[in-house]
Amino acid sequence: MSDNDVALTPKVKAKPKLDRPKLYKVILVNDDFTPREFVTAVLKVVFRMSEEAGYRVMMTAHKLGTAVVVVCAKDIAETKAKEAIDFGKEAGFPLMFTTEPEE
Repeated sequence: MSDNDVALTPKVKAKPKLDRPKLYKVILVNDDFTPREFVTAVLKVVFRMSEEAGYRVMMTAHKLGTAVVVVCAKDIAETKAKEAIDFGKEAGFPLMFTTEPEE
């Protein structure tokens, strides 16, 4: 190398580490008043589940008291839970869904 040569080194750009948004669980809470068929229908309409998947989730909640329906972003979870609760209220049933952070 001669005296006029300059060694070029590439600049390293630091990318900020982005945390993934926290996920939330939508939980179906069992009650003794809402018909099983209605719960399955709400799961199909609101959460776009198949008949079989909706039935399994409904039966899990029936046997254990609660069942996780879906895990998604917080705003989606809260919107889906409210929509499902509203379906129950319109039909006169105490259908209940809750949301909580995934661990």
